[in-house]
Amino acid sequence: MHDVVRDMALWIVQAGVDLRNMPDVKNWKAVRKMSLMRNDIERIYGSPECTQLTTLFLQKNQSLVHISHGFFIYVPMLVVLDLSGNVHLSELPLFQLVSLRYLDLSRTSLEQFHVGLQELGKLIHLNLESTRKLESISGILNLSSLRPLGLQGSSKTLDMSLLKELQLLEYLEKLTIEVSSGIVLEKLLSSHMLVKCIQKVGINNLGESTKVLTLQTTCDLRRLNLSGCRMGEIQIESKTLSPNNTGFTTPYFTNLSRIDISICYLLKDLTWLVFAPNLVDLRVTSSHQLEEIISKEKAASVPFQNLRSLYLSHSPMLKSICWSPLSFPCLSKISIEGCLMLRKIPLDSNSVVRFDVFSIEHREEEWIKEVEWEDEATQLRFLPFCKLDPGLTVKPNKSNTHTQSINSVEGSNQ
Repeated sequence: MHDVVRDMALWIVQAGVDLRNMPDVKNWKAVRKMSLMRNDIERIYGSPECTQLTTLFLQKNQSLVHISHGFFIYVPMLVVLDLSGNVHLSELPLFQLVSLRYLDLSRTSLEQFHVGLQELGKLIHLNLESTRKLESISGILNLSSLRPLGLQGSSKTLDMSLLKELQLLEYLEKLTIEVSSGIVLEKLLSSHMLVKCIQKVGINNLGESTKVLTLQTTCDLRRLNLSGCRMGEIQIESKTLSPNNTGFTTPYFTNLSRIDISICYLLKDLTWLVFAPNLVDLRVTSSHQLEEIISKEKAASVPFQNLRSLYLSHSPMLKSICWSPLSFPCLSKISIEGCLMLRKIPLDSNSVVRFDVFSIEHREEEWIKEVEWEDEATQLRFLPFCKLDPGLTVKPNKSNTHTQSINSVEGSNQ
């Protein structure tokens, strides 16, 4: 057969077809790749001889609760295993998977590994994001080839012991992590090797000892979550900046697209956002002393050219987003609740391009009556797109867990 036809013959693809059981395969030995994602498979039994199987996609089978202990015994060639999004899966037997290089267990209820991670020594990609029940990641030090490592949203918050282990992973390229200690955060940000790997970070419950959060410009940040922190200011570390950052808007965080700030009571402004020109989604909630998003005294310009969604909630002192109208060529939604002192939105009649997908959602009817529009033309332009939503609540986005191409992992095994 032609090579392409032959390759497809070695695939079994039954994705999104409402399967409740594993398909009946007559010759498991001939199967090299199998995709059963987005089905309703509940239990996987048996010990099939999958001697040629290299790729198995089982993600988003949200009914999946059990995989038999013998299922992986005869799959010695398995390179790629994706079980992400199986929220009820709490046990996973990973016996004999000595060839495994790509393992995604994000958004599962996994509690422990029946074998230690040290038995998976060839792993290149490991995603454990949003595994809040996982008791231990002991043995991660033995994964010497690891490049992407996802731990944000897992039960494993960064401590000094884990920090030392991560520093020994010499090939590490991408890291997502949770930090809840000012001392540990300081050590993390002083590690040049780890700082350049950080793509997503959750910083939680920092006490008053951390008065200023200083972000390193060498970070390749994609997502930043701040929650329950008591710092009064966020700064950018760079020798090119003046003490108060005035007039400098060099785009250091060009890949930073999502920021979620909640319950950070002492912050008064978020002017550092001018260094994130490709910001897509900004959410600020319960920041009680926040007075303005961008300060005119600290910033020369506001590059929000890629912003699509702006959510401001329960920040009673907030008076200003920006001092003048802005251009938002990508903006589709502004959501505001519990910000009754915010009287002016930085819009004029030319600010928004696509009104077919645009809306201003608000929870308090009296708020929209008090808005001070730039001029009458702006008011006439935007009032029809203002929507009262008494139950307004914006859920946090779930992070994308595929931080490395599966094909590249398979390719490295050839």
